[in-house]
Amino acid sequence: MHPRPSPIAASLYTLRDMNADVIILHGPHGCCFRTGRLLENDGVRVVTTAMSENDFIFGASEKLEETLNKVDEMFSPKLVGVVGTCVSMIIGEDMKEAVKNADIKAKVVTVESHGGVGEGDNTEGAIAVLNAAAKEGIIPSNEMERQNKMLQLATEIEKTRGMAQGQYIKPSYGDNKVKVAKLLIDAIKKGDKIAIILNAKKETSYLFSDILKIQFEKIKPNNNITLIANLDDKIGLPRIRQHAVNIKKELSNNGISIDYITGGLDEYPVTGKKAVEILKEEKFDIIVVAGVPHALPIEEIETTSIAITDGPRLVEPLKKIGYNYVVTEIDAHAKTLGTDNIVPSDFGDSLRGLMDIE
Repeated sequence: MHPRPSPIAASLYTLRDMNADVIILHGPHGCCFRTGRLLENDGVRVVTTAMSENDFIFGASEKLEETLNKVDEMFSPKLVGVVGTCVSMIIGEDMKEAVKNADIKAKVVTVESHGGVGEGDNTEGAIAVLNAAAKEGIIPSNEMERQNKMLQLATEIEKTRGMAQGQYIKPSYGDNKVKVAKLLIDAIKKGDKIAIILNAKKETSYLFSDILKIQFEKIKPNNNITLIANLDDKIGLPRIRQHAVNIKKELSNNGISIDYITGGLDEYPVTGKKAVEILKEEKFDIIVVAGVPHALPIEEIETTSIAITDGPRLVEPLKKIGYNYVVTEIDAHAKTLGTDNIVPSDFGDSLRGLMDIE
């Protein structure tokens, strides 16, 4: 009943992760404008065909052809994505024919996406891109199948444990970050056994990795902290793998190493379960899960737990599945687009602030 991410936006992000040079939205200039503007920060040129009322009646294939030719002239791209919108779908626009007529030098991935594709889940837009890219030979079919499986699992998690459960969920900003940070610092001082788990996705991992970078040795040398993360840099689309490379390199440069790698950044629907298998081997006093904490079956672990999420509408579901404390990081996508370094988080700043006082 409440607004959720759009399949069109998911198509844009997935093309970005394939390192598309330019994305053309075939629709009104206001469609998905915020996502389009944000992606410019990641080096992707996002343009539209700026369809208007007249185009809704007579079609806008010529506009798409003109835009393709202009994009080719202005940017000399190697890979271009053409993404449909609700308007192009409703009027039955033949985007592939327009792409064929334009015949630009770049490889073009045409995606028949719109706001209600399938059941309207955002993952439908990502799947549409993957399928189209496989047909064009941009990614192998086995990678397309693997990613489709991950996206289907991600949808299932959101519908059973996240904010896509159907009913209206009131936004909440969770527990007080300073109080939760103090709880964690006090536990470290006592020598409690603590697990910090990164189970994040895409570029938001730059923000949720911040807690891994904190120098807890300053308050307790030889502390009892285990780091678990889904930072396998051999899995996923090119940009996603690079995120994992960048984060691990930055952590290593700060003298920090990950104790357990659970998988890649696009495998968060299953890496949470792998993390729980590790957690069950030892008894931990506190568990901290950052990124997509509802993908980790916390109800299987009996201990104090802290979730770090970017969704105000995830606070209530996270408490229901068993997390004792939930803190929110607002605008994680906006803060991490265009970066290749770990970004300070609000919770991380709370921890550092308390540590400076000590």
